Amino acid sequence: MNCLQNLTGSSVLPLRSFRSNPTRRPSFSIATLGTMSCIDLPRSMAVKAISGSTSSAETSGAEAKEEKSEIYSNNMTEAMGAVLTYRHELGMNYNFIRPDLIVGSCLQTPKDVDKLRSIGVKTIFCLQQDSDLEYFSVDIGAIREYANTFDDIEHLRAEIRDFDSYDLRLRLPVVVSKLYKAINRNGGVTYVHCTAGLGRAPAAALAYMSWVQGYKLTDAVNLLLSKRSCFPKLDAIKNATADILTGMTKRVVTLTWGGDNCSTVEISGLDIGWGQRIPLEFNKEQDSWILKRELPEGQYEYKYVIDGGWTHNKHEPFTSPNKDGHVNNYVHVVEDDPNSESAAIRKRLTGDDPHLTTEERLKIRRFLESCPSDE
Repeated sequence: MNCLQNLTGSSVLPLRSFRSNPTRRPSFSIATLGTMSCIDLPRSMAVKAISGSTSSAETSGAEAKEEKSEIYSNNMTEAMGAVLTYRHELGMNYNFIRPDLIVGSCLQTPKDVDKLRSIGVKTIFCLQQDSDLEYFSVDIGAIREYANTFDDIEHLRAEIRDFDSYDLRLRLPVVVSKLYKAINRNGGVTYVHCTAGLGRAPAAALAYMSWVQGYKLTDAVNLLLSKRSCFPKLDAIKNATADILTGMTKRVVTLTWGGDNCSTVEISGLDIGWGQRIPLEFNKEQDSWILKRELPEGQYEYKYVIDGGWTHNKHEPFTSPNKDGHVNNYVHVVEDDPNSESAAIRKRLTGDDPHLTTEERLKIRRFLESCPSDE
């Protein structure tokens, strides 16, 4: 069975302050319970009080860490479409989703390996990219080297780009394959983490629960959210499930911005995430800016960036305004034959209440077992 090895790998997405909030943003505050402490606290409560004897250098260092958390939380909120907060300076936080499965934030020092070993963790599964680690100055080499000194725990990496649901969709099949094999090999408790443990890690855990452990996706989501406040991209999981079972058919779509009264036209969102942009080319004959893009089946939201200003195109399909008044364009890519068997499968698996048949789940497991390791 094809292991989707033609999928593009993750690329670096640098952290940056977004100039607009193009995504829908429901009100969704985050509090993690793994350390029995809330991380969505006012700034004055989120860090330890600094005594009068604390040096100015230590004060400056604490403020710098807090500022990085603030920037990261803002970027996460802008990109994920929900109000999300992560405080790196408070240390690792996590929740048991099942007795054998934990979702949490990143390890920060080698000593965090000791904490996880003390609660029975046999596999540490890291979804971060190098750029994520560098942002918070996490020495992943030292953590992995320390973990390798023990024969009862394994540290693995399987990178997914942060804040990017399309990359999540592309990478999930191979990532969950690696997770599945590690759990079969090591047993015990598995710790799945990204940076904050609010997007990528919950999504990978949900895919594993659905594809391997036999959960209906909606039941897995309900269980996850009862244990940890987070915001996994369910559409990415649904589409990844359909991709495994039906393949990934692509279609060329054309997006157009009319008029020459601007100097640059770009698009954000679509299949590149909200942190990147694609330039459109101006066609003199059509007096329009045009982008032709090959996309797999699915629905994609996007926004035009005209001379640096975010807007939507009234001449292309667009969403209703969210509570903040933001509107996105969208394009729905479908198979040529909507009555085909694969189209029916994809429609069922990407709907509001998707379910896998016993045969489909066995097919997915064979797929996961057949994928070669990427490390």
